[in-house]
Parts: sequence; structure tokens; C-alpha cells
Amino acid sequence: MTESVGREIAVEGVDPRELYGAQNVYLEQMKELHPGLKIVARGSSLKVLGPKTETDRFARRLEGLVAYYLKYGHISHEVVTQAFSAGISQEDAPVDKEVLVYGNNGTVVRARTVNQQRLVQLYEECDLLFAVGPAGSGKTYTAIALAVRALRERQVRRIVLTRPAVEAGEKLGFLPGDMKEKLDPYLQPLYDALNDMIPPAKLTKYMEEGTVQIAPLAYMRGRTLDNAFVILDEAQNTTLPQIKMFLTRMGRSARFIVTGDVTQIDLPHRGDSGLVRAMEILRGVKGIGMVEFDRRDIVRHPLVKQIVEAFDRGDAAERAGTGNGKENRNITDKTEKL
Repeated sequence: MTESVGREIAVEGVDPRELYGAQNVYLEQMKELHPGLKIVARGSSLKVLGPKTETDRFARRLEGLVAYYLKYGHISHEVVTQAFSAGISQEDAPVDKEVLVYGNNGTVVRARTVNQQRLVQLYEECDLLFAVGPAGSGKTYTAIALAVRALRERQVRRIVLTRPAVEAGEKLGFLPGDMKEKLDPYLQPLYDALNDMIPPAKLTKYMEEGTVQIAPLAYMRGRTLDNAFVILDEAQNTTLPQIKMFLTRMGRSARFIVTGDVTQIDLPHRGDSGLVRAMEILRGVKGIGMVEFDRRDIVRHPLVKQIVEAFDRGDAAERAGTGNGKENRNITDKTEKL
């Protein structure tokens, strides 16, 4: 007698409602085509119980069905029949090489601007990348998409995301909770990006296992990061010794991306930021790539681009010593005093 085994299959990159069909008609069809299995849908995953050979066959065919949907954008009774009888291989669907990750609920993540595409291209050539530019230009999001793709393709064993907690002293002390709860607000943008690309249950499992790690920069000291995709976000808020410490954590088969915006330095003294200095020191080193994003890459709300441009004009006027620049500085000073 063949022993039954249980297997949980995560449904990635497609809204389960599309995959299961209205009133679960496609799911019921899958069950009919695999009468020897017990199949239970649990949101973005399927619990399958039955002989191992049969559960493995079901998993392969489900993978083919998901690949078909991601390429063609629809599922029908005929497609389900083909997938779960003859089978549909991923080669049956045309490959969109521009797609980085098929995220949750049908989200498709691809490089959308020239510099995002350049970052993806340089990733193929360099183990260490710097991506700097204004808010909303997709630096961190593109980097995390590359990391998730590398993990899915088993190019790395884990993803490590880090950023400096600039106010890790006095102000953090007034926040409630333990150290993790105090630091989570600083790391939330990283959680947001991951939640777009990895099913919630699977992300929770990854974090429990250490496959995905999110930690403040201070926790990097003393570590050697092998077979990992590591992203340092908000690097403009690191000092030169801190960024040097981070870069020297690089182990075997590791990929590093450093992102930041030098117009948003939160350190007490802007001159303490080590990002620009590190890029000056490392520019031209073989194996290190640098991409400088600009306003044309901003992909958030259209107003974000106008806001960045307005602040740039204000900064330029201030540097030129015009009346408007001085006036803006006076307003800022008064506001800070208030």
C-alpha cells in the first residue's frame, strides 16, 4: 500500500480567485482529474494529500497551469483539462524576459524606466551595485525584485535586507515594545516591497527560517554573508566607517546592492554621510556597478516628480544666493524653531 503524504503548494503570482475560478469551478475540475488526491484550498496555497508520486505530478501540472495564466492572462475548462491530463510545460508559454518577478494577485514586476533597466543589466555583470537617486524612482523596489528572483531561481540561499536606524538612540527609547517593535517602523518599506512579491504565508515561513532576514545595519557587524543577496537601503544615512563595515561583510557567492538618496540625509551633519564618499573611492573598480537615477525615473504619483523638481529648484536658488533661496532658508529655520 502506498503511503500518503501531505504537501502544501504555494500559489505564486496569480490571484487564487482567477486560478480556482468562479465558485471554485476550476478547482473542482482539478479534483476530478486527480481523484486519488485530497485537495483543500487555503487562500494562496493548496494542501494536497495522497501518494507522493501523485502529489508531485499534481504540483508540476499546477505549476504549468500558473505559468500559462501568467503568460496568456486567462484560464478555461479546456486549459485546465490540458494542464491536468497531458500537462502544460512552462516552455509552452512565451517567456517575457523583461519580467523580474510575478508577484501576488497577478502583480507583474518589471524594470519600467531606463535606469531601472540599466540596474538589471548591470546586475548580470557586477556582484556589487550602487543605485542612488530621488524618492520614488524605484531603486529599492527593483533591487528587492532582483533579490526575490535570485532566491526563486536558487542563485542564492537567502535574502538579507538592512538599513540604518538613524534615531536608534534617544527617540527610539520612547517607542513602546521590544527592540524588534522599535525598529520595525524603520524597516516597513522593505516589508511592503516583499509583501508585493511573496505570498504572505510563504514570507512568514521564510522569515521564521531565516531565508529572508530584515535587520538594522548595526546587526551586520561581525557577520560574513555567503550565498546571500544583500541590500543596504537608505545608505545616505550611513557614515563612511559604517558603509565600509557593511561592504566588507560580502562572502562567497554573494550579491550586494546599496541604495540611497543623497538629498535626504537625516544625519545631524550632512557631511557625515559616507555614501557619496564611498562611491568616489570605489568608482572604476572592476565588478562594481553604479547607476544614478534621476527625476525621469520617478514612478510614484505624478505629483512626486513635481515635488522633487520644486525642491531641486529651491536648492539651486539657495546655492546661487538668490533672494528666494535665502527666504526659503529663513522659513525653514523658523519652522524648525517652532
